[in-house]
Amino acid sequence: MTPPPESAWWLPVAAVSDVNGGGPLAVTRCDQPLVLWHDGAELRAFADRCPHRGARLSMGRVHGGQLECPYHGWRFGGDGRCRHVPALPDFTPPAGHAAHAWQLREAHGLCWVAPAGASAEPPHAPPLLADLPARRLLCGPYDVATSAPRVVENFLDTAHFGLVHEGWLGARDHLQVPDYQVVPDAHGRPGVPDYRAWQPRASAGAGAGAWVAYRYQVLSPYSALLTKKAEGDAPQEAYALWACPTEPDRCRVWFTIFTSDDTLPDDALVAFQDTIFRQDRPVLESQRPRLLPVSGGELHCAADRLSVAYRRWLQAQGITFGVC
Repeated sequence: MTPPPESAWWLPVAAVSDVNGGGPLAVTRCDQPLVLWHDGAELRAFADRCPHRGARLSMGRVHGGQLECPYHGWRFGGDGRCRHVPALPDFTPPAGHAAHAWQLREAHGLCWVAPAGASAEPPHAPPLLADLPARRLLCGPYDVATSAPRVVENFLDTAHFGLVHEGWLGARDHLQVPDYQVVPDAHGRPGVPDYRAWQPRASAGAGAGAWVAYRYQVLSPYSALLTKKAEGDAPQEAYALWACPTEPDRCRVWFTIFTSDDTLPDDALVAFQDTIFRQDRPVLESQRPRLLPVSGGELHCAADRLSVAYRRWLQAQGITFGVC
């Protein structure tokens, strides 16, 4: 079976809360300008270009459940059809007078979009997550000057913990990466079911260092899930990474925290994730090339077996460099 083109994958472009005020909101997905807005019944996504004279629809307004172009006031319904042309109030626009509508779904507190013809079935739709703690917090967005696969690969990498996150997720006297196994899921996506790491501060609520059981799973080309549980009665936690390429060598990133901790305030949990990603960002943005060299060009060792499996899986999806 021929892998679907990269454009067929559903990708997150904004937090639902950013659009629930009505919009319009300008976003970018793989170098494609889009506009998100709410027609009073549901969220919508259009190409951010009026089909009349090419003005940015995101500069307009939502009026009477329709998206109004800022240039000549053409108004478009949720299906994309033009409903009104102010210069010709008695004119009934034909079906061809329409904005380019995209598919939109809400999942994990984010707006996910895909072209009109993209499959809405797994594994290409927004990932379904089950059996995770009920308390959920969305962190981000973080705009990063590197390609989305670089960010995902960093999320899957454990060998940098004691250097980049020294005193937090790792320590210099625990740099050795233990032997671990990469196991694909039913869709062939690589993951690691069992990995142990020593962490001085494994979470926002951690009071001391502990051995932590990790489980990794790649969810899509630009998303992955980490579940972790420290020894003893520590809360169960999971972190989902969601990345969207905005340009070939730039991306926007969110994290969803799932935790059974019911004591720490939201801002403490978000601040912990902000700190961890703030430590990652300078290294990520220093990497060259920014596009992940999926098929060669960088050296590997046994500690990299998960990232190597991720690169091979990207190739199997027809994604050579993570280019939009």
